[in-house]
Amino acid sequence: MPATIADDAEALSERQRLNRAWQRLSAVQRVECSLDHLPGKHVLSSSFGMQAAVMLHLVTRVEPTIPVIFIDTGYHFAETYRFVDMLSDRLKLNLHIARSEISPAWQEARHGKRWEQGRQGIESYNLQNKVEPMQLALHSLDAGTWLSGLRRSQAESRADTAFISAQWERVKVHPIADWSDRDVHRYLTRHGLPYHPLRDQGYLSIGDWHTTRSVHEVDEEDKLRFFGLTRECGLHESG
Repeated sequence: MPATIADDAEALSERQRLNRAWQRLSAVQRVECSLDHLPGKHVLSSSFGMQAAVMLHLVTRVEPTIPVIFIDTGYHFAETYRFVDMLSDRLKLNLHIARSEISPAWQEARHGKRWEQGRQGIESYNLQNKVEPMQLALHSLDAGTWLSGLRRSQAESRADTAFISAQWERVKVHPIADWSDRDVHRYLTRHGLPYHPLRDQGYLSIGDWHTTRSVHEVDEEDKLRFFGLTRECGLHESG
């Protein structure tokens, strides 16, 4: 497979061909094909969110030492940090923590609480604390292929998620793009894996504590993250 699969029109055609072919494969087979044939070094990103254990387990069963990138904004729930520790220990993860070079306290001193400054403030915060640290981590790990657990059923903004796409001049792979919530539940149950602990408190999507709400705190599901001002944080683009 050409090393330029993420770069040009010919690569786009190749990705489209592979997406059609991968419809017939299982998620494990997609991971295996990625590791065997897609270019460069491989990494897995995880938010350690609600259903994160699925991808962490699925991928590390095939490649136990794959680098796992977690973005630490400094504002995760305490339950999330404990979830990271628990899954890292249980699955023996090769965990790589990425964070902004500027501490959360220093950022607040400079900019205030940007998540309270409308959509533009949230986007600025996400760029500095999520997008830029992820880009730096991908570069430092020399990643050519990036695996992620995005699924089409998670949100309307992810309805067109492909098995293989491109982002930031890298191949992006979503092995469980076509999985439903039921598929996820079955996998977790079959392997004795946990959901994020905040699920029991009514949280459906989990990020930073300051822009995450439970179903008990909002009147519309769109407001569960980022007050309904945006659905994505900038880490995942179509390509």
